[in-house]
Amino acid sequence: MLLLTQMITAFCAIRTVNLKQVANAITGKAKADSNYRKLQRFFALTELCYNELARYIVRLFFNETTDWYLTMDRTNWQYGRANINILVLGICYKGRAIPILWTLLNKKGNSNTQERIELLSRFLNLYGHKRIKALLADREFIGQDGFTWLNKQQIPFNIRLKKNECTTNSRGLSVYIDGLFYHLRANERATLQGQRLLWGEQVYLSGLRLTDGELLLLATSHIEEEPIDIYSKRWEIETLFECLKGRGFNFEDTRLTELERVNKMVAVLALSYCWAHKAGEWRSEQGDGLKYKKHGRLEKSLFRHGLDLLQQIMLGTFTERHTIRRCINLLKPRDVSPPDIPLVVF
Repeated sequence: MLLLTQMITAFCAIRTVNLKQVANAITGKAKADSNYRKLQRFFALTELCYNELARYIVRLFFNETTDWYLTMDRTNWQYGRANINILVLGICYKGRAIPILWTLLNKKGNSNTQERIELLSRFLNLYGHKRIKALLADREFIGQDGFTWLNKQQIPFNIRLKKNECTTNSRGLSVYIDGLFYHLRANERATLQGQRLLWGEQVYLSGLRLTDGELLLLATSHIEEEPIDIYSKRWEIETLFECLKGRGFNFEDTRLTELERVNKMVAVLALSYCWAHKAGEWRSEQGDGLKYKKHGRLEKSLFRHGLDLLQQIMLGTFTERHTIRRCINLLKPRDVSPPDIPLVVF
């Protein structure tokens, strides 16, 4: 646990996951070379309980009555000949997705239906389907088997479609989906009346003409709110990836390539990300809020607001003791007495 804590604090202090630099940033009597060997052993030998980590993260942010929008996407890059390809399932939260579960794909390119089903099944085994308001996903996450499985598991969905998919018009005739929305002008949107047949499943169809002329087409299982507005929450997983990469911890600096070691790195990053986000929320609640720029957007995210504070604390440029103690306690779920993280198995 000590080394895990040291990694999290080092990530926040130096904003990189490069183990050589992390070893230099770990405080204590041990030399940097010794720290580096400890880090290597951690990623090589330590076993993590990812389901317990998921439960822990959920308890940090949500109470037992919260319903969730889930969002799924991939992030990938190449280091040498190795392809780092990670499929992530998160919960939408205040403009940034919270990473809950993920899987490393031992290949380049898109995930397949079975890989997506396996990841979602892990979530269902932990929480069931009743608290899921909708699964939000991009065009990669479509197909007859996937839609059939989602309906069978009673998972509501809001998923983007390719324009050349076939559906039915109001007379039941087969047509391309984009033809049903050809009349839309820039920024105009529409939701068709009634359900249409898509891959053998009944869905609702919505469309939005983007400013560049492209059509954003959606298939939804239920119509309770404006589908286009709900789908916009999917972008929160993209902002999560930005935080893990260039706008936060520079994940692509890692030199780890073996899948299980990268898997562990994602776990440590997830904890670091959650700590920074919680610190940003608390900082804002204390009156140290964020300002809006002229274009109406916040000057920075809650995540970055918190990460800036944690970095100042770790580097010793912020010394107010009450704030430091409060930031340490931010990693304690509301329903847990000791700030324990029950996820490491040696």
